[in-house]
Amino acid sequence: MSSNWTVLLDGTSLPDRSLIGGKAWSIARMRGMDLPVPPAFVITTAACNAYLAQGDFPEGLEAEIEAGLAWLNDATGRHFGGADKPLLLSVRSGAAISMPGMMDTVLNLGIDDAAESALATESGLPDFARDTHRRFLELYASIVLKMPVELDHDADPAGWRAQVDVPATPRECLTGAVRAVFDSWNTRRAKKYREHNGIPHDMGTAVTIQAMVFGNLDDRSGTGVLFSRNPLTGEASPYGEYLPRAQGEDVVSGKFTPLPLDAMRDLDPAAHAALLDATARLEREHRDMQDIEFTVQSGTLYLLQARSAKRAPDAAVRAAVEMVGEELIDIDQALSRVSPEQVRALLLPRLGTGAQDAAIVAQGEGACPGVACGTVVTDPDEAERRAAAGEAVILVRATTSPDDIHGMIAAKAVVTEQGGSTSHAAVVSRALGRPCVVGVGDGRGPQPGALVTVDGETGRVYAGELPVEMPDEAGDSRLAQLIIWARERSPVRVLRPADAAGLDGVIDIDALWSGGEPDELSALLHGASAARGVTLANPDTARIARAQGVQTIVTEPVLPALLALLGEAA
Repeated sequence: MSSNWTVLLDGTSLPDRSLIGGKAWSIARMRGMDLPVPPAFVITTAACNAYLAQGDFPEGLEAEIEAGLAWLNDATGRHFGGADKPLLLSVRSGAAISMPGMMDTVLNLGIDDAAESALATESGLPDFARDTHRRFLELYASIVLKMPVELDHDADPAGWRAQVDVPATPRECLTGAVRAVFDSWNTRRAKKYREHNGIPHDMGTAVTIQAMVFGNLDDRSGTGVLFSRNPLTGEASPYGEYLPRAQGEDVVSGKFTPLPLDAMRDLDPAAHAALLDATARLEREHRDMQDIEFTVQSGTLYLLQARSAKRAPDAAVRAAVEMVGEELIDIDQALSRVSPEQVRALLLPRLGTGAQDAAIVAQGEGACPGVACGTVVTDPDEAERRAAAGEAVILVRATTSPDDIHGMIAAKAVVTEQGGSTSHAAVVSRALGRPCVVGVGDGRGPQPGALVTVDGETGRVYAGELPVEMPDEAGDSRLAQLIIWARERSPVRVLRPADAAGLDGVIDIDALWSGGEPDELSALLHGASAARGVTLANPDTARIARAQGVQTIVTEPVLPALLALLGEAA
Protein backbone atom coordinates (compact mmCIF):
# COMPACT_ATOMS: atom_id res chain seq x y z
CA MET A 1 0.00 0.00 0.00
CA SER A 2 1.61 3.24 -1.16
CA SER A 3 0.67 6.05 1.21
CA ASN A 4 1.56 9.34 2.82
CA TRP A 5 -0.09 8.81 6.20
CA THR A 6 -0.13 5.06 6.98
CA VAL A 7 2.29 2.12 6.92
CA LEU A 8 1.54 -1.60 6.87
CA LEU A 9 3.39 -3.51 9.60
CA ASP A 10 3.89 -6.71 7.63
CA GLY A 11 7.51 -7.35 8.63
CA THR A 12 8.95 -6.74 5.16
CA SER A 13 10.52 -3.42 6.18
CA LEU A 14 11.48 -1.52 9.32
CA PRO A 15 10.35 2.10 8.93
CA ASP A 16 11.93 4.91 10.90
CA ARG A 17 10.88 4.92 14.55
CA SER A 18 10.28 8.68 14.49
CA LEU A 19 7.65 8.14 11.77
CA ILE A 20 5.74 5.15 13.14
CA GLY A 21 6.47 5.34 16.89
CA GLY A 22 8.07 2.81 19.19
CA LYS A 23 5.05 0.50 19.48
CA ALA A 24 4.60 0.05 15.74
CA TRP A 25 8.36 -0.20 15.25
CA SER A 26 8.46 -3.11 17.71
CA ILE A 27 5.56 -4.83 15.91
CA ALA A 28 7.35 -4.49 12.56
CA ARG A 29 10.57 -5.81 14.09
CA MET A 30 8.87 -8.80 15.72
CA ARG A 31 6.95 -9.70 12.56
CA GLY A 32 10.24 -9.52 10.68
CA MET A 33 11.61 -12.05 13.20
CA ASP A 34 8.61 -14.32 12.48
CA LEU A 35 7.33 -14.03 16.05
CA PRO A 36 3.58 -14.45 16.72
CA VAL A 37 2.17 -10.90 16.44
CA PRO A 38 -1.39 -9.97 15.38
CA PRO A 39 -1.38 -8.04 12.08
CA ALA A 40 -1.47 -4.25 12.26
CA PHE A 41 -1.01 -1.02 10.36
CA VAL A 42 -0.03 2.37 11.73
CA ILE A 43 -1.08 5.97 11.20
CA THR A 44 2.15 7.97 11.30
CA THR A 45 3.37 10.76 13.56
CA ALA A 46 3.31 12.99 10.45
CA ALA A 47 -0.47 12.50 10.29
CA CYS A 48 -0.73 13.35 13.99
CA ASN A 49 1.21 16.57 13.57
CA ALA A 50 -0.89 17.53 10.54
CA TYR A 51 -4.07 16.83 12.54
CA LEU A 52 -2.88 18.89 15.51
CA ALA A 53 -1.88 21.76 13.24
CA GLN A 54 -5.17 21.97 11.33
CA GLY A 55 -7.65 20.46 13.80
CA ASP A 56 -8.80 17.73 11.41
CA PHE A 57 -7.59 14.68 9.52
CA PRO A 58 -5.23 15.59 6.68
CA GLU A 59 -6.48 15.01 3.15
CA GLY A 60 -6.19 11.38 2.11
CA LEU A 61 -5.98 9.88 5.60
CA GLU A 62 -9.54 8.51 5.64
CA ALA A 63 -8.95 6.69 2.33
CA GLU A 64 -5.69 5.23 3.62
CA ILE A 65 -7.40 3.99 6.79
CA GLU A 66 -9.97 2.23 4.59
CA ALA A 67 -7.16 0.56 2.63
CA GLY A 68 -5.49 -0.50 5.87
CA LEU A 69 -8.74 -2.02 7.13
CA ALA A 70 -9.13 -3.96 3.90
CA TRP A 71 -5.62 -5.33 4.34
CA LEU A 72 -6.41 -6.38 7.94
CA ASN A 73 -9.58 -8.12 6.73
CA ASP A 74 -7.54 -10.13 4.22
CA ALA A 75 -4.77 -10.89 6.73
CA THR A 76 -7.17 -12.21 9.39
CA GLY A 77 -9.95 -13.71 7.30
CA ARG A 78 -12.38 -11.58 9.29
CA HIS A 79 -14.31 -8.40 8.48
CA PHE A 80 -14.30 -5.09 10.35
CA GLY A 81 -17.90 -3.91 10.77
CA GLY A 82 -19.26 -7.21 9.51
CA ALA A 83 -21.92 -9.35 11.12
CA ASP A 84 -20.12 -12.61 10.27
CA LYS A 85 -16.67 -13.34 11.74
CA PRO A 86 -16.30 -9.73 12.89
CA LEU A 87 -12.84 -8.20 13.22
CA LEU A 88 -12.30 -6.23 16.40
CA LEU A 89 -9.46 -3.74 16.74
CA SER A 90 -7.00 -2.40 19.26
CA VAL A 91 -6.30 1.32 18.71
CA ARG A 92 -3.15 2.35 20.57
CA SER A 93 -0.89 5.37 20.84
CA GLY A 94 2.86 5.11 20.31
CA ALA A 95 5.44 7.87 20.41
CA ALA A 96 8.98 7.47 19.11
CA ILE A 97 10.27 7.76 22.70
CA SER A 98 8.46 5.54 25.18
CA MET A 99 5.95 7.38 27.37
CA PRO A 100 4.39 4.46 29.30
CA GLY A 101 0.79 5.07 30.32
CA MET A 102 0.71 8.68 29.19
CA MET A 103 -1.53 8.42 26.13
CA ASP A 104 -4.69 6.62 25.19
CA THR A 105 -5.79 3.15 24.04
CA VAL A 106 -9.17 1.75 22.97
CA LEU A 107 -9.67 -2.03 22.84
CA ASN A 108 -12.37 -4.24 21.28
CA LEU A 109 -13.37 -1.55 18.81
CA GLY A 110 -15.82 -2.87 16.23
CA ILE A 111 -18.21 -4.69 18.53
CA ASP A 112 -21.92 -3.93 18.45
CA ASP A 113 -25.03 -6.04 18.98
CA ALA A 114 -24.55 -7.95 15.71
CA ALA A 115 -20.85 -8.53 16.32
CA GLU A 116 -21.56 -9.72 19.87
CA SER A 117 -24.06 -12.24 18.57
CA ALA A 118 -21.61 -13.45 15.93
CA LEU A 119 -18.76 -13.82 18.46
CA ALA A 120 -21.04 -15.70 20.84
CA THR A 121 -22.07 -18.12 18.10
CA GLU A 122 -18.53 -18.57 16.76
CA SER A 123 -16.89 -19.15 20.14
CA GLY A 124 -19.79 -20.88 21.85
CA LEU A 125 -19.10 -18.52 24.77
CA PRO A 126 -21.83 -15.89 25.06
CA ASP A 127 -20.42 -14.64 28.36
CA PHE A 128 -17.12 -13.83 26.62
CA ALA A 129 -18.91 -11.90 23.86
CA ARG A 130 -20.99 -9.95 26.38
CA ASP A 131 -17.92 -9.17 28.52
CA THR A 132 -16.05 -7.91 25.43
CA HIS A 133 -18.98 -5.64 24.52
CA ARG A 134 -19.06 -4.12 28.00
CA ARG A 135 -15.30 -3.59 28.04
CA PHE A 136 -15.45 -1.68 24.76
CA LEU A 137 -18.25 0.61 25.90
CA GLU A 138 -16.51 1.42 29.19
CA LEU A 139 -13.19 2.19 27.52
CA TYR A 140 -14.74 4.19 24.66
CA ALA A 141 -16.76 6.24 27.15
CA SER A 142 -13.65 7.00 29.20
CA ILE A 143 -11.12 7.63 26.43
CA VAL A 144 -13.16 9.11 23.58
CA LEU A 145 -16.29 10.55 25.21
CA LYS A 146 -14.45 11.69 28.39
CA MET A 147 -17.27 10.35 30.58
CA PRO A 148 -15.96 7.37 32.59
CA VAL A 149 -18.62 4.85 33.58
CA GLU A 150 -18.75 1.47 35.28
CA LEU A 151 -21.46 -0.56 33.61
CA ASP A 152 -23.57 -3.12 35.43
CA HIS A 153 -22.20 -6.53 34.44
CA ASP A 154 -25.69 -8.01 34.66
CA ALA A 155 -27.35 -5.45 32.38
CA ASP A 156 -27.88 -5.96 28.64
CA PRO A 157 -26.24 -4.00 25.81
CA ALA A 158 -29.34 -1.88 25.27
CA GLY A 159 -29.08 -0.64 28.84
CA TRP A 160 -25.36 -0.03 28.46
CA ARG A 161 -25.77 1.92 25.22
CA ALA A 162 -28.44 4.06 26.88
CA GLN A 163 -25.64 5.19 29.24
CA VAL A 164 -22.89 5.43 26.60
CA ASP A 165 -23.83 7.32 23.43
CA VAL A 166 -21.35 5.75 21.01
CA PRO A 167 -21.46 6.46 17.25
CA ALA A 168 -23.81 4.35 15.18
CA THR A 169 -21.22 2.37 13.21
CA PRO A 170 -17.85 0.73 14.01
CA ARG A 171 -16.22 2.88 11.33
CA GLU A 172 -17.40 6.09 13.05
CA CYS A 173 -16.15 4.68 16.37
CA LEU A 174 -12.73 4.13 14.80
CA THR A 175 -12.55 7.73 13.62
CA GLY A 176 -13.41 8.91 17.14
CA ALA A 177 -10.75 6.67 18.68
CA VAL A 178 -8.03 7.87 16.29
CA ARG A 179 -8.91 11.48 17.08
CA ALA A 180 -8.77 10.72 20.81
CA VAL A 181 -5.30 9.18 20.50
CA PHE A 182 -4.04 12.17 18.51
CA ASP A 183 -5.53 14.55 21.10
CA SER A 184 -3.91 12.63 23.98
CA TRP A 185 -0.52 13.87 22.78
CA ASN A 186 -1.34 17.29 24.24
CA THR A 187 -2.98 16.26 27.50
CA ARG A 188 -1.64 17.75 30.70
CA ARG A 189 -0.21 14.43 31.84
CA ALA A 190 1.64 13.85 28.54
CA LYS A 191 3.10 17.35 28.59
CA LYS A 192 4.22 16.96 32.20
CA TYR A 193 5.92 13.65 31.40
CA ARG A 194 7.71 15.08 28.37
CA GLU A 195 8.88 18.13 30.30
CA HIS A 196 10.19 15.97 33.14
CA ASN A 197 12.05 13.64 30.77
CA GLY A 198 13.26 16.23 28.25
CA ILE A 199 11.16 14.83 25.37
CA PRO A 200 10.37 17.34 22.59
CA HIS A 201 6.75 18.44 22.27
CA ASP A 202 6.72 18.38 18.46
CA MET A 203 7.28 14.65 17.87
CA GLY A 204 3.62 13.59 17.85
CA THR A 205 2.20 10.13 18.41
CA ALA A 206 1.49 7.40 15.91
CA VAL A 207 -1.72 5.34 16.11
CA THR A 208 -1.36 1.58 15.79
CA ILE A 209 -4.49 -0.23 14.57
CA GLN A 210 -4.15 -3.95 15.28
CA ALA A 211 -6.34 -7.03 15.13
CA MET A 212 -7.58 -7.94 18.60
CA VAL A 213 -6.70 -11.17 20.35
CA PHE A 214 -8.65 -12.08 23.44
CA GLY A 215 -7.11 -12.83 26.81
CA ASN A 216 -10.63 -12.87 28.27
CA LEU A 217 -11.87 -15.67 25.99
CA ASP A 218 -11.69 -18.79 28.18
CA ASP A 219 -9.76 -20.56 30.93
CA ARG A 220 -6.74 -21.02 28.65
CA SER A 221 -6.57 -17.29 27.93
CA GLY A 222 -4.97 -14.41 29.77
CA THR A 223 -2.66 -11.44 29.52
CA GLY A 224 0.55 -10.27 31.11
CA VAL A 225 3.76 -8.32 31.09
CA LEU A 226 7.20 -9.92 31.10
CA PHE A 227 10.64 -8.40 31.62
CA SER A 228 13.61 -10.31 30.26
CA ARG A 229 15.45 -9.38 33.46
CA ASN A 230 14.22 -8.25 36.85
CA PRO A 231 13.54 -4.49 36.45
CA LEU A 232 14.06 -3.92 40.18
CA THR A 233 17.39 -5.70 40.66
CA GLY A 234 18.71 -6.45 37.15
CA GLU A 235 18.95 -10.18 37.89
CA ALA A 236 19.25 -12.09 34.61
CA SER A 237 16.05 -14.10 34.92
CA PRO A 238 12.56 -13.46 33.49
CA TYR A 239 10.26 -11.46 35.72
CA GLY A 240 6.62 -10.75 35.15
CA GLU A 241 2.97 -11.12 35.96
CA TYR A 242 -0.01 -12.92 34.43
CA LEU A 243 -3.74 -12.33 34.79
CA PRO A 244 -5.99 -15.18 33.56
CA ARG A 245 -9.17 -14.36 31.61
CA ALA A 246 -8.23 -10.70 31.29
CA GLN A 247 -7.16 -8.04 28.83
CA GLY A 248 -4.10 -5.81 28.95
CA GLU A 249 -5.83 -2.81 30.47
CA ASP A 250 -6.69 -4.96 33.51
CA VAL A 251 -2.98 -5.38 34.26
CA VAL A 252 -1.69 -1.86 33.69
CA SER A 253 -4.66 -0.15 35.36
CA GLY A 254 -3.63 -1.53 38.73
CA LYS A 255 -7.26 -2.36 39.55
CA PHE A 256 -6.45 -6.06 39.63
CA THR A 257 -3.52 -7.76 41.30
CA PRO A 258 -1.99 -10.22 38.80
CA LEU A 259 -0.40 -13.56 39.58
CA PRO A 260 3.35 -14.20 39.42
CA LEU A 261 4.59 -15.43 36.05
CA ASP A 262 5.03 -18.94 37.45
CA ALA A 263 1.23 -19.18 37.55
CA MET A 264 1.20 -19.00 33.75
CA ARG A 265 3.63 -21.92 33.59
CA ASP A 266 1.27 -23.96 35.77
CA LEU A 267 -1.83 -22.96 33.77
CA ASP A 268 -0.38 -23.31 30.26
CA PRO A 269 3.18 -24.68 30.13
CA ALA A 270 3.39 -24.63 26.31
CA ALA A 271 2.46 -20.93 26.04
CA HIS A 272 4.83 -20.16 28.92
CA ALA A 273 7.72 -21.96 27.21
CA ALA A 274 7.00 -20.15 23.93
CA LEU A 275 7.00 -16.81 25.79
CA LEU A 276 10.39 -17.48 27.41
CA ASP A 277 11.86 -18.51 24.06
CA ALA A 278 10.58 -15.33 22.39
CA THR A 279 11.88 -13.24 25.30
CA ALA A 280 15.39 -14.65 24.96
CA ARG A 281 15.35 -14.01 21.21
CA LEU A 282 14.19 -10.42 21.67
CA GLU A 283 16.85 -9.62 24.27
CA ARG A 284 19.58 -11.01 22.02
CA GLU A 285 18.19 -9.10 19.05
CA HIS A 286 17.93 -5.76 20.88
CA ARG A 287 20.88 -6.31 23.22
CA ASP A 288 18.90 -4.74 26.05
CA MET A 289 16.46 -5.64 28.79
CA GLN A 290 13.00 -6.08 27.24
CA ASP A 291 9.54 -5.15 28.49
CA ILE A 292 7.07 -7.41 26.64
CA GLU A 293 3.27 -7.23 26.59
CA PHE A 294 1.56 -10.46 25.60
CA THR A 295 -1.80 -12.18 25.37
CA VAL A 296 -2.68 -15.87 25.38
CA GLN A 297 -5.85 -16.80 23.48
CA SER A 298 -7.02 -20.37 24.01
CA GLY A 299 -3.44 -21.52 24.60
CA THR A 300 -1.88 -19.61 21.67
CA LEU A 301 0.70 -16.94 22.52
CA TYR A 302 0.63 -13.50 20.87
CA LEU A 303 3.18 -10.76 21.42
CA LEU A 304 1.76 -7.23 21.38
CA GLN A 305 4.80 -5.06 22.09
CA ALA A 306 8.46 -5.27 23.06
CA ARG A 307 10.49 -2.27 24.15
CA SER A 308 13.54 -1.42 26.21
CA ALA A 309 12.44 -1.76 29.81
CA LYS A 310 12.22 1.05 32.32
CA ARG A 311 14.37 -0.11 35.21
CA ALA A 312 15.19 0.87 38.75
CA PRO A 313 18.67 2.32 39.39
CA ASP A 314 19.94 -0.95 40.91
CA ALA A 315 18.77 -2.83 37.84
CA ALA A 316 20.30 -0.33 35.42
CA VAL A 317 23.74 -0.74 37.00
CA ARG A 318 23.65 -4.52 37.33
CA ALA A 319 22.28 -5.12 33.82
CA ALA A 320 24.82 -2.77 32.23
CA VAL A 321 27.81 -4.41 33.92
CA GLU A 322 26.62 -8.00 33.46
CA MET A 323 25.71 -7.51 29.79
CA VAL A 324 29.31 -6.51 29.12
CA GLY A 325 30.40 -9.80 30.71
CA GLU A 326 27.84 -11.64 28.58
CA GLU A 327 29.25 -9.91 25.46
CA LEU A 328 25.82 -8.50 24.61
CA ILE A 329 27.08 -4.89 24.73
CA ASP A 330 30.42 -3.11 24.90
CA ILE A 331 31.75 -0.85 27.65
CA ASP A 332 30.69 2.38 25.97
CA GLN A 333 27.12 1.08 25.64
CA ALA A 334 27.14 0.02 29.29
CA LEU A 335 28.21 3.50 30.42
CA SER A 336 25.53 5.10 28.24
CA ARG A 337 22.82 2.97 29.90
CA VAL A 338 23.45 4.25 33.41
CA SER A 339 22.52 7.87 33.97
CA PRO A 340 24.10 10.20 36.53
CA GLU A 341 20.66 10.58 38.08
CA GLN A 342 20.32 6.82 38.56
CA VAL A 343 23.67 6.67 40.35
CA ARG A 344 22.72 9.62 42.55
CA ALA A 345 19.50 7.76 43.43
CA LEU A 346 21.53 4.68 44.41
CA LEU A 347 23.71 6.79 46.66
CA LEU A 348 20.83 8.41 48.50
CA PRO A 349 20.37 7.48 52.17
CA ARG A 350 19.09 4.01 53.01
CA LEU A 351 17.36 2.71 56.11
CA GLY A 352 19.79 2.39 58.99
CA THR A 353 19.88 0.08 61.96
CA GLY A 354 16.76 0.12 64.05
CA ALA A 355 14.31 0.16 61.16
CA GLN A 356 13.36 -3.42 61.91
CA ASP A 357 11.87 -2.26 65.22
CA ALA A 358 9.79 0.56 63.73
CA ALA A 359 6.01 0.34 63.40
CA ILE A 360 4.86 -0.80 59.95
CA VAL A 361 1.73 1.06 58.85
CA ALA A 362 1.41 -0.63 55.44
CA GLN A 363 2.94 -3.62 53.67
CA GLY A 364 2.79 -4.26 49.95
CA GLU A 365 5.07 -5.20 47.08
CA GLY A 366 8.26 -3.25 46.47
CA ALA A 367 7.98 -1.84 42.93
CA CYS A 368 10.94 0.56 42.83
CA PRO A 369 13.77 0.50 45.39
CA GLY A 370 14.77 3.51 47.46
CA VAL A 371 13.84 5.18 50.72
CA ALA A 372 11.90 8.41 51.16
CA CYS A 373 10.32 10.22 54.08
CA GLY A 374 7.43 12.66 53.90
CA THR A 375 3.86 13.56 54.72
CA VAL A 376 1.08 11.49 53.18
CA VAL A 377 -1.20 13.21 50.66
CA THR A 378 -3.82 11.47 48.55
CA ASP A 379 -4.47 14.07 45.87
CA PRO A 380 -1.94 14.65 43.04
CA ASP A 381 -2.80 18.36 42.80
CA GLU A 382 -2.14 18.75 46.53
CA ALA A 383 1.13 16.83 46.18
CA GLU A 384 2.29 19.18 43.44
CA ARG A 385 1.25 22.28 45.38
CA ARG A 386 2.88 21.27 48.68
CA ALA A 387 6.06 20.02 47.02
CA ALA A 388 6.38 23.36 45.20
CA ALA A 389 6.29 24.99 48.64
CA GLY A 390 9.28 22.88 49.70
CA GLU A 391 7.48 20.11 51.60
CA ALA A 392 8.41 16.43 51.27
CA VAL A 393 5.25 14.50 50.38
CA ILE A 394 4.34 10.86 49.79
CA LEU A 395 1.55 10.28 47.25
CA VAL A 396 -0.87 7.54 48.33
CA ARG A 397 -3.62 6.44 45.89
CA ALA A 398 -5.95 3.49 45.46
CA THR A 399 -4.24 3.13 42.07
CA THR A 400 -2.58 5.68 39.83
CA SER A 401 -3.59 6.65 36.33
CA PRO A 402 -1.88 8.80 33.69
CA ASP A 403 -3.75 11.81 35.10
CA ASP A 404 -1.70 11.51 38.32
CA ILE A 405 1.69 12.03 36.67
CA HIS A 406 2.20 15.58 38.01
CA GLY A 407 1.68 14.36 41.57
CA MET A 408 4.03 11.43 41.07
CA ILE A 409 6.74 13.75 39.77
CA ALA A 410 6.29 16.03 42.79
CA ALA A 411 6.22 13.25 45.41
CA LYS A 412 9.24 11.68 47.09
CA ALA A 413 7.60 8.24 46.86
CA VAL A 414 4.39 6.57 45.65
CA VAL A 415 2.18 4.05 47.47
CA THR A 416 -0.90 2.35 45.99
CA GLU A 417 -3.52 0.14 47.57
CA GLN A 418 -4.05 -1.93 44.42
CA GLY A 419 -1.93 -3.28 41.58
CA GLY A 420 1.26 -5.22 41.07
CA SER A 421 4.80 -4.63 39.87
CA THR A 422 3.73 -4.06 36.26
CA SER A 423 0.92 -1.60 37.08
CA HIS A 424 0.97 2.03 35.95
CA ALA A 425 2.28 3.18 39.34
CA ALA A 426 5.17 0.71 39.26
CA VAL A 427 6.25 1.35 35.67
CA VAL A 428 6.09 5.14 35.91
CA SER A 429 7.80 5.22 39.32
CA ARG A 430 10.72 3.25 37.88
CA ALA A 431 10.92 5.69 34.99
CA LEU A 432 10.94 8.60 37.46
CA GLY A 433 13.29 6.91 39.94
CA ARG A 434 10.73 7.22 42.77
CA PRO A 435 10.55 4.64 45.56
CA CYS A 436 7.26 2.81 45.09
CA VAL A 437 5.16 0.31 47.05
CA VAL A 438 2.07 -1.21 45.42
CA GLY A 439 -0.76 -3.46 46.51
CA VAL A 440 -0.92 -2.63 50.23
CA GLY A 441 -4.63 -3.51 50.24
CA ASP A 442 -7.87 -1.61 49.83
CA GLY A 443 -8.25 0.93 52.61
CA ARG A 444 -4.89 -0.06 54.12
CA GLY A 445 -2.75 2.80 52.85
CA PRO A 446 -1.22 5.23 55.35
CA GLN A 447 -3.58 8.03 56.36
CA PRO A 448 -3.40 11.59 54.99
CA GLY A 449 -1.25 13.87 57.10
CA ALA A 450 0.83 11.04 58.57
CA LEU A 451 4.62 11.31 58.51
CA VAL A 452 5.96 8.06 57.06
CA THR A 453 9.08 6.43 55.64
CA VAL A 454 8.67 4.38 52.45
CA ASP A 455 11.06 1.53 51.63
CA GLY A 456 10.52 0.68 47.97
CA GLU A 457 12.74 -2.41 48.18
CA THR A 458 10.96 -4.30 50.96
CA GLY A 459 7.50 -2.91 50.22
CA ARG A 460 7.12 -1.53 53.75
CA VAL A 461 5.79 1.82 54.90
CA TYR A 462 6.92 2.80 58.40
CA ALA A 463 5.47 5.29 60.84
CA GLY A 464 7.55 8.43 61.33
CA GLU A 465 10.91 9.47 59.93
CA LEU A 466 13.49 6.72 60.36
CA PRO A 467 17.28 7.01 60.60
CA VAL A 468 19.19 6.40 57.38
CA GLU A 469 22.72 5.49 56.32
CA MET A 470 24.80 6.70 53.37
CA PRO A 471 25.92 4.09 50.82
CA ASP A 472 29.55 4.04 49.64
CA GLU A 473 30.10 3.88 45.87
CA ALA A 474 33.57 2.44 46.31
CA GLY A 475 32.14 -0.43 48.34
CA ASP A 476 29.82 -1.53 45.56
CA SER A 477 31.65 -3.80 43.08
CA ARG A 478 29.47 -2.83 40.10
CA LEU A 479 29.70 0.91 40.76
CA ALA A 480 33.44 0.50 41.23
CA GLN A 481 33.67 -1.23 37.83
CA LEU A 482 31.73 1.61 36.19
CA ILE A 483 34.11 4.12 37.81
CA ILE A 484 37.11 2.30 36.31
CA TRP A 485 35.55 2.26 32.85
CA ALA A 486 34.39 5.88 33.07
CA ARG A 487 37.78 7.17 34.24
CA GLU A 488 39.46 5.52 31.26
CA ARG A 489 37.21 7.56 28.96
CA SER A 490 36.51 10.78 30.82
CA PRO A 491 37.78 14.08 29.32
CA VAL A 492 38.24 15.41 32.89
CA ARG A 493 40.04 13.78 35.81
CA VAL A 494 37.64 13.22 38.72
CA LEU A 495 39.22 12.44 42.11
CA ARG A 496 37.94 11.80 45.61
CA PRO A 497 39.23 14.22 48.25
CA ALA A 498 41.33 11.45 49.77
CA ASP A 499 43.13 10.99 46.45
CA ALA A 500 43.82 14.70 45.87
CA ALA A 501 46.22 15.49 48.70
CA GLY A 502 48.92 17.91 47.58
CA LEU A 503 47.03 19.07 44.47
CA ASP A 504 47.86 22.74 43.85
CA GLY A 505 45.78 25.57 42.44
CA VAL A 506 42.42 24.11 43.36
CA ILE A 507 39.41 26.45 43.60
CA ASP A 508 37.10 25.56 46.50
CA ILE A 509 33.65 26.00 45.01
CA ASP A 510 31.80 25.20 48.22
CA ALA A 511 33.47 28.17 49.88
CA LEU A 512 32.94 30.60 46.99
CA TRP A 513 29.56 29.70 45.50
CA SER A 514 26.30 29.57 47.45
CA GLY A 515 24.35 27.69 44.80
CA GLY A 516 23.01 30.71 42.94
CA GLU A 517 22.85 31.29 39.21
CA PRO A 518 24.87 28.97 36.93
CA ASP A 519 26.44 32.05 35.32
CA GLU A 520 28.05 32.90 38.66
CA LEU A 521 29.61 29.44 38.85
CA SER A 522 30.81 29.72 35.25
CA ALA A 523 32.56 32.99 36.09
CA LEU A 524 34.24 31.47 39.16
CA LEU A 525 35.50 28.46 37.19
CA HIS A 526 36.57 30.27 34.05
CA GLY A 527 40.25 29.61 33.39
CA ALA A 528 40.67 27.31 36.43
CA SER A 529 42.54 24.05 35.95
CA ALA A 530 41.17 22.32 39.06
CA ALA A 531 38.15 22.69 41.34
CA ARG A 532 36.90 20.95 44.45
CA GLY A 533 33.57 20.75 46.26
CA VAL A 534 30.62 18.47 46.93
CA THR A 535 28.64 20.69 44.57
CA LEU A 536 30.65 19.27 41.67
CA ALA A 537 29.15 15.82 42.23
CA ASN A 538 25.99 17.29 40.72
CA PRO A 539 25.94 16.39 36.99
CA ASP A 540 24.85 19.88 35.93
CA THR A 541 27.63 21.52 37.93
CA ALA A 542 30.23 19.08 36.60
CA ARG A 543 29.15 19.95 33.05
CA ILE A 544 29.65 23.65 33.77
CA ALA A 545 33.16 22.94 35.05
CA ARG A 546 33.95 20.99 31.89
CA ALA A 547 32.62 23.83 29.70
CA GLN A 548 34.93 26.29 31.49
CA GLY A 549 38.01 24.19 30.80
CA VAL A 550 38.52 22.61 34.23
CA GLN A 551 40.79 19.56 33.88
CA THR A 552 40.56 18.12 37.43
CA ILE A 553 37.49 17.87 39.66
CA VAL A 554 37.74 16.82 43.31
CA THR A 555 34.42 15.66 44.73
CA GLU A 556 32.55 12.71 46.18
CA PRO A 557 30.77 10.66 44.94
CA VAL A 558 32.68 10.63 41.66
CA LEU A 559 30.55 8.43 39.38
CA PRO A 560 27.65 10.88 38.73
CA ALA A 561 30.15 13.53 37.61
CA LEU A 562 32.09 11.04 35.46
CA LEU A 563 28.95 9.85 33.67
CA ALA A 564 27.81 13.44 33.09
CA LEU A 565 31.20 14.32 31.62
CA LEU A 566 31.14 11.29 29.33
CA GLY A 567 27.80 12.47 28.01
CA GLU A 568 29.33 15.87 27.26
CA ALA A 569 32.29 14.27 25.53
CA ALA A 570 29.97 12.21 23.33
